[in-house]
Amino acid sequence: MKHSPLHSQHESLSADFETIGEWEMPAHYGDAVAEHLAVRKGVGIADLTHRGLLQVTGDDRVTWLQSIISNDILPLQTGQWLYSSFMSHKGKMLSYFRVYRLDESLLVEDTGEVGDSTFQTFRKFLLYGTKAKMKSCNESWGILLMSGPKAPQLLQQSFDVDVSALQTQAFLNHAFHDQQLLIAKTEETGELDFELFAPAEVMTQVWEHLWTTGAPLGLRAFGTHARETLRMEAGIPKLGPDINEKIVPPEANLEGKAFSLTKGCYPGQEVVARMDTYGSVKRRLVGLLINSPESQVPDPGAKIFNGDREVGWISSATYSPTLNKTIAMGFPLRDFTPVDTNLTVDTHGQRIPAIVHTLPFYTRA
Repeated sequence: MKHSPLHSQHESLSADFETIGEWEMPAHYGDAVAEHLAVRKGVGIADLTHRGLLQVTGDDRVTWLQSIISNDILPLQTGQWLYSSFMSHKGKMLSYFRVYRLDESLLVEDTGEVGDSTFQTFRKFLLYGTKAKMKSCNESWGILLMSGPKAPQLLQQSFDVDVSALQTQAFLNHAFHDQQLLIAKTEETGELDFELFAPAEVMTQVWEHLWTTGAPLGLRAFGTHARETLRMEAGIPKLGPDINEKIVPPEANLEGKAFSLTKGCYPGQEVVARMDTYGSVKRRLVGLLINSPESQVPDPGAKIFNGDREVGWISSATYSPTLNKTIAMGFPLRDFTPVDTNLTVDTHGQRIPAIVHTLPFYTRA
């Protein structure tokens, strides 16, 4: 079992751990709802070290990655990042990630808890003679997420870094203990989200420094349970439950976000181009408000019905602490995707009423 460099720090905060792939990571610290609300109202910190992270170097790093992923990284400048996916030749999504452009390398961060699956997939396409090298950073780097209205204040006071003007899909470098940190503005909870990438050897110092500064701000650690309810309220699809081999990118509303129709050939390009030309998307990711109590949240894969007709499935569901309602994301057929469409969801053997809702469920004021 793999542990984050911060495992003992999580233990000292009375974390309850769960297994995610090969990693043991904090599920919560005693009260996931309180952790959720702390992020909505103040600032929280989460450990994402278990996420897949790989580095690509070499003269051909950009042209090689450009040739296999779905988005166009040629216009990407140093200090910028974008979403992309890797698809099968049938257009099915095998991976979904962010690509960060540094001066002499590219970083690829998975957006879900899938370990090094993207690294293992990409290495099959790194052909002999290509002037590019790839290495997994899973155990040599750590990732922290700082989220909430007070997250910029936390970073300002901790590192004397002003991130108030930092745009989503941008990042900056910062020196700390003779090591370079990377601070990126990302999308994780629907609040102000900043990820901090640091070499494993300074993760403890970074963590302790943030807590020293953050204690007066009410800083609270939050685990995977709160991260899940936060990202669900924010309507953010996740690699694994929502983004997987069942769907193609347009079905997950990723047009203009994770794939390009103009960059040229890449695996799956013909499929998404044909969908764009003919408007032939079969289903769409939507939000659903479900009339069920907290104890009856539908399982992933639960069937969606219109009358007696099965029209789709639930990909993610949770009970929302902000809305005090059961919310879900799912993939009904496109005729059943308009807002306020009435459906039912098979929840543990019962047909529970549901209504299509716009995404996100929650928007920061």
